[in-house]
Amino acid sequence: MTAPVIDTALVERLIAAQFPDWAGLPVREVDSAGTDNAVFRLGDDLAVRLPKADWAVGQAEKEQRWLPRLAPHLTLPVPVPVGRGVPGEGYGRAWSVFAWLDGDDAYDVPLTDLTHAAVELGRFGASLRAVDATGGPASWRGGPVGGRDAETREAILALGADDPDAARAATAAWEAVLRVPEWDGEPVWLHGDLLPGNLLGRAGRLTAVIDFGGLGTGDPAADMMCAWTLLTAETRPLFREAAGADDATWARGHGWALSWGLMTEQYYRVENPALAAVARRTFAEALADTP
Repeated sequence: MTAPVIDTALVERLIAAQFPDWAGLPVREVDSAGTDNAVFRLGDDLAVRLPKADWAVGQAEKEQRWLPRLAPHLTLPVPVPVGRGVPGEGYGRAWSVFAWLDGDDAYDVPLTDLTHAAVELGRFGASLRAVDATGGPASWRGGPVGGRDAETREAILALGADDPDAARAATAAWEAVLRVPEWDGEPVWLHGDLLPGNLLGRAGRLTAVIDFGGLGTGDPAADMMCAWTLLTAETRPLFREAAGADDATWARGHGWALSWGLMTEQYYRVENPALAAVARRTFAEALADTP
């Protein structure tokens, strides 16, 4: 399938056709290392979000349905849908208009107050998991981390070509993850993609969580991964305490960090260097944090 061309001209046409009250507002593309959606600022107060990858189809409908229900229960601001876009103007996917959340994403402007971020992210995840998950869709990262075994071992094999010692350490760490008990509770809500690019900050402090394309239910372990994608050895315990993670969930989260870091660095090192750098950092932190 040929990927649709998503640019400011397309957004202007879609807005004029479907939301004429906003026609004429300036449209500016937002730079992002994200792989699923293109984001444009519409005027000063709105954001337009359009899926650009085939696997992101369906995210707009999910966010439109569930974010308004979840937002009142959460401890940090999240995107609020204000417009539901439908296919048109040569673009064949559902899309959304959100109220603009001010701030810099933590890819471009790293958070500097990691103590604050650790506590606030932990509290955010706990508040999300506390919401009734009945009827929620399964998250793309809500299944057993051991289900990634074959792909993770392939990534370790590729790592071994450059760094045999790191590959041996990664193998031992990964095999320890596979011995951790699987989640046996009821599915809970998880964001599914708490990477730096999906966090907003101002003056170095975390202010909001965005991009709920991975929202769904399942094992909460994947939402522990931000302890290694973002935080440090000194601030991880603050996050864990605020999140209320038990030993097994924490260990599975560590496994997600190992696996995601290895696989993503291999996959995106050329195509998306910013994301690959986060993945490299995640794997290094997780490997150093292996018991």
